[in-house]
Amino acid sequence: MTKAKQSILIVEDDRPTRELISRYLAEHAFAVDAVTNGREMDRYLAQNRVDLIVLDLMLPGEDGLSLCRRLRVDNATPVIILTAKGDDVDRILGLEMGADDYLAKPFNPRELLARINAVLRRQSSASAAGSATRLKFQGWTIDLRLRELHDPEGAQVPLTSAEFDLLQAFCERAGRILTRDSLLNITRGRPESGFGRSIDVLVSRLRRKLDRTEGTSVIRTVRIGGYIFTPVVEEA
Repeated sequence: MTKAKQSILIVEDDRPTRELISRYLAEHAFAVDAVTNGREMDRYLAQNRVDLIVLDLMLPGEDGLSLCRRLRVDNATPVIILTAKGDDVDRILGLEMGADDYLAKPFNPRELLARINAVLRRQSSASAAGSATRLKFQGWTIDLRLRELHDPEGAQVPLTSAEFDLLQAFCERAGRILTRDSLLNITRGRPESGFGRSIDVLVSRLRRKLDRTEGTSVIRTVRIGGYIFTPVVEEA
C-alpha cells in the first residue's frame, strides 16, 4: 500500500514565492495547496486537514501574526512562519503567537524543506516515543500518544507543537537543570546557535498556561542560563 503524502498548506500572497515553494515541496513528495490570505486559509481549513502550515507574516488584510494567534486557539497544526523581516523582534513575536519555527526571506527552499521535515519528525517521534503514554504532575496529565495536556479539572489545555515538545522534555527530565542549548537540541533536533531566546519565549508561554499561584512557577530559572522543572512527575 502506498503511504499517503503529508499535506502542506502555504499561505503566501507573493505569487513567485508561492509557486516556488509549492513546486519544490511537491517535487519532494508532499501534497501541497496554497492560498493567498487569511480568508482563503479559513475556508480551506474548514474543509481539509493539513499536517503543517507555511505562513507568511506580511499578508494583505489580516496579517500572519494575527492568523497564527487565531490558529492557536483550537488548532495544534504545526506552523512555520516566513517573513521578509529578519530581526529578532519579528522572530520572537512569531514564536509568541505560537509558531513552531521561523525562516526569514530570502531563503533557500532546501532550508525550508529541512525545517518542515524537522518539525514533522519531532511531532511523529514524540507521539511514538517512550513506554509511558501518560505522565502526571500536580494534578496535570500529559498524554504523549495523543499529544494532549489536561488540567487538574480534566479540561484540555491547547498547546502548540513546540510547547508540547518542550513540556515533554521537562517532564521526562524533571528535577534536572537543562540549559537553553540542551533544550534546543532536545526539542528541535538540531543545534541552533544564537537562537536561545526562542526557548525563553516557549518557557514563558508554558508558564502562563501551567502556573496557577502568583509568584511561583513549575519551571524555575537557574543562574547558569537554563531551567529546572520542579514538580514530581509520575506515570499516570
